[in-house]
Amino acid sequence: MVLVNPNTSAATTRMMTAIAHRALAGTGLRVRGVTVAEGPPVLTDPAALRAAAPHVVSAARAAVASGDCAAVIVAAFGDPGLDSARSLPVPVVGIGEAALAEAAAGGRRFGIATTTPLLAGALAAHVDRLGLTSAYTGARFTAGDPQQLAARPEPLLAALTAAARACVARDGAEAVVIGGGPLGEAAEALRTRLPVPVVAPVPAACRRVTQLLAARP
Repeated sequence: MVLVNPNTSAATTRMMTAIAHRALAGTGLRVRGVTVAEGPPVLTDPAALRAAAPHVVSAARAAVASGDCAAVIVAAFGDPGLDSARSLPVPVVGIGEAALAEAAAGGRRFGIATTTPLLAGALAAHVDRLGLTSAYTGARFTAGDPQQLAARPEPLLAALTAAARACVARDGAEAVVIGGGPLGEAAEALRTRLPVPVVAPVPAACRRVTQLLAARP
């Protein structure tokens, strides 16, 4: 399968691909990371999500045309280009939709902890499109510039931990989604820091792809 990184950071692609590789261990599935050829370097606001979408679709089409692609993962939490990419003849899964659906499984109330306050409205709209608004307790955001925070792993983890704990203690979330593919390493570390399930988007998407491929005739 191919993991498409909708931002232009090759380092982020490598990090998310490594997480996907670990998540797929034992399934027999291989993952190859692809960075979009052009577009925004980070996706921190709605305009960046819109700008990334056509480049995601182009990368997904090229991956499928290569003949070595059983499925595609769109690896940005806002799932840019996902609907258009679903015209391809392979399963296409967004890390955002996969994580949100997994967090809400069994009727759980869930919140989102992330670094991008300018995407608050887009996140709520995405939750609504998936029919999960009644279970959504809201989002909690870290303070400061998202890009600067992402470059400092220890402060990033501390800030996300505080945001995730607020989802639980203040909002009543029974599960917390870490809202961002580039936050993947922090999401893995957070799993032992909260009293409720923490859903990391890239592994959630890998689990969803595995299910879809297993169900194909």
